[in-house]
Amino acid sequence: MLLQELRRRLPNKPGLSILDVGCGDALFFGRLGQFGDVEGVESTPELVDPDGPYRSRITVGPFDASFHSGKSHDLILMLDVLEHLDAPQQALRHGISLLKPDGIILITVPAFRMIWTRHDELNNHRTRYTKQSFGQLARFAGMRVISSRYFFTWLFVAKLLTRMIETLVPSDPAIPGIPSPLLNRILYGISRAEEKLLGNRFVPFGSSLLVVGTGISQGA
Repeated sequence: MLLQELRRRLPNKPGLSILDVGCGDALFFGRLGQFGDVEGVESTPELVDPDGPYRSRITVGPFDASFHSGKSHDLILMLDVLEHLDAPQQALRHGISLLKPDGIILITVPAFRMIWTRHDELNNHRTRYTKQSFGQLARFAGMRVISSRYFFTWLFVAKLLTRMIETLVPSDPAIPGIPSPLLNRILYGISRAEEKLLGNRFVPFGSSLLVVGTGISQGA
């Protein structure tokens, strides 16, 4: 889904300068390499393999004013990052400041507080967003939203049911186990089918929000 979005936004633009914020152990670098040169920043050292193939391209440290890549970027990604931060506005503003004049930023965040579950607590989420609340954050951070859409519609329903069960049957949080390979394949198939069916069509809800934007001055 993300690669398709990038192909729509970045046609015939090879050799881009790409920054993946919150890149973990560079799991997306191989796919992003088709668009250009990729580097990343990760604030949690434990997530980065010191012997990993992309280790030299990852800066380990916070993404704040102390981070300087030494250049501007055509594309910046913040995939499931902002919901973990106490100061998301400052991080987003810093990201915008590192874009080239015609660069874009691609962001995903969890959506809708009404489906807040223990999964959010276990993952140290601070909040979940809607198009409206993210739009407000974007304005304060100096970002112009080009497009936004919800996805994982089926997962919204599943999380809503989970929220209802957790409300009716309180229990201590527990770290869930990893789903079996068979269950993972089934859930992956559902997600792929939803994307093919709905794609960029308007849907009023989903468990996640995808936002593409640029600097406000670029849209003036």
